[in-house]
Amino acid sequence: MNVFKHLFIIILAITLFNCGDSSAKKNFSISTNTTNKTIALGEELIVTIQNPKNIEIESVTYSLDNKEISETTKLTDFKLGSHDIIATIKYDGEIETARQNVSIVNSVAPKVFGYEIINTYPHDITSYTQGLEFFNGELYESTGQKGESKLRKVNYKTGEVLKNVDLADNYFGEGLTVLNNNIYQLTWLSGKGFVYNVDTFERTSTFKFGKSQEGWGICNDGKMLYKSDGTEKIWHLNPETLVEDGNIQVYTNKGKIGKLNELEWINGKIYANIYQKNGVVIINPENGATEAVIDFSPLKERVTKHKGLDVLNGIAYNPETQTIFVTGKRWDKLFEVKIIEE
Repeated sequence: MNVFKHLFIIILAITLFNCGDSSAKKNFSISTNTTNKTIALGEELIVTIQNPKNIEIESVTYSLDNKEISETTKLTDFKLGSHDIIATIKYDGEIETARQNVSIVNSVAPKVFGYEIINTYPHDITSYTQGLEFFNGELYESTGQKGESKLRKVNYKTGEVLKNVDLADNYFGEGLTVLNNNIYQLTWLSGKGFVYNVDTFERTSTFKFGKSQEGWGICNDGKMLYKSDGTEKIWHLNPETLVEDGNIQVYTNKGKIGKLNELEWINGKIYANIYQKNGVVIINPENGATEAVIDFSPLKERVTKHKGLDVLNGIAYNPETQTIFVTGKRWDKLFEVKIIEE
């Protein structure tokens, strides 16, 4: 009995080893003309199959970023970021796939914009600002920290709180946006967001995040929601189903920009705070290219210094004045600025 048992274990081990050994099927690999697996938008990508066993190949098809490509493809209408080139190889009645990861970066460096301060208004020094947005001339704000998180409508000229809802102590409030008379508010680590009626502040529903595990910033273009999760990715959310439907990856000509936080849609572009940096990046929402940067770090020197003072966070565009409003976490001032394209 022990002999049969021993034999069975050996046969099982051999079977599992063979099933798990995928290297026997890896007859092909991909090589490209990239430099350190990086290539710029607009350049020609050349893909070749490495076939060390000289197997007779019937056909090969390639795809990149879910688009079919050829052996030589000019990268004009592709999203930036990390993507897999996938080759499907047919040979001798078999089909094998090979993959090669590449990063597509922007072709030009971001521009550097300046700003001019138009006005300065009071801001609640206790508000750990996470989201900021104008809707019908009113300023809406979402704040963070457990036990302090809230949703507010504020008179931006006086700082008066016109409406307020406190979140439960176990939630850490994050960004907000207003679309179709709904306020969408994110929370940080709880994996969920809230929807409110913009007029009454009544919470009407709750939604769960998908692949983006954390909630950071959110904005909208009038049709779609855009959500950041603290990485280089900005996710597309259907406002009806609140299901994540793809993403863009934010890159410069050098590489990715992570820790994207508060978002604001302004004239066809996404403006984003970078967490722990007192600056803003301007992003092409079609492909993730960082087109410009704005250094707002001098603003922090204009606010009252205190123990709880933190970084710049909060961008709101007022279409009535066509100016941008920025503040920070526990800043006592809200700045109205005009961007200068230098």
